[in-house]
Amino acid sequence: MSNNEKNHIVSYVQNLWIWIALLSLTLITVAIAGIDFDKLTVVVALTVASVKAVIVAAYFMHLRFDNKVLAIMNLVVLLIFTVFIVITLIDYSYR
Repeated sequence: MSNNEKNHIVSYVQNLWIWIALLSLTLITVAIAGIDFDKLTVVVALTVASVKAVIVAAYFMHLRFDNKVLAIMNLVVLLIFTVFIVITLIDYSYR
């Protein structure tokens, strides 16, 4: 690590809140599996999974603390992924 880089320390309280958020979203995912949303089931499940992925990327992959260029690049990838998922869901809904 060079001298001009800053270290970041995440508190235990913040890690606890992240854990609670991820645990809550996991419980929501399990609850969604038992509910029939008809054609929206996949959309709801992917939305919850995407929120969990953003939380993991932001805190455990340290994107929240990294250079803004890396965060922008990840957002572009997420946008492209979202476009492909939407196209797939549109194709799936017309079968």
